[in-house]
Amino acid sequence: MKVINESLSVLSVGGHPTFHDITEDVKKIFLQSKTMNGICTIYSHHTTCSVIIQECSHDKTYLGLENLQQDLCTVMEKIIPTCRYQSQYLHPGPEHIEFSKSVGDEPIACLNTDAHLRSSIFGRSETVIIENGVLDLGDFGHIYFIDWDQIRARERVIKISIIGE
Repeated sequence: MKVINESLSVLSVGGHPTFHDITEDVKKIFLQSKTMNGICTIYSHHTTCSVIIQECSHDKTYLGLENLQQDLCTVMEKIIPTCRYQSQYLHPGPEHIEFSKSVGDEPIACLNTDAHLRSSIFGRSETVIIENGVLDLGDFGHIYFIDWDQIRARERVIKISIIGE
């Protein structure tokens, strides 16, 4: 059995959730692994990000989001509104804001409770079965990394782990 661990980096924009179609990057890592049977896990250690498998809807909005992605953002805005002011949510409290200052974050960066809640609903990883040398995403599956945190643009890291033979 072999284990392959790789990383991808993406740049998220600020102002709205950022979706990255990482399907081709993951497929490239998978093909280089020469794994015939096993699993491929795509993971984010960022607590305001998610990894999902969904179809590509091709048509795009003015902001460059696929229509299905915009629909998802619209639904999430109704369920978990974007954090726009202090005390809209209980988090962050004064202790967390002080902690954030101690690690160099700007206090405004703490106004991302909506991103934490959205990420906890969608999860931070997906696992895809590898069978007979095929990464089984189905006919329409695309792998998306979502940065729900709208505070600022930043680099994000995605971990890929392939375990198999």
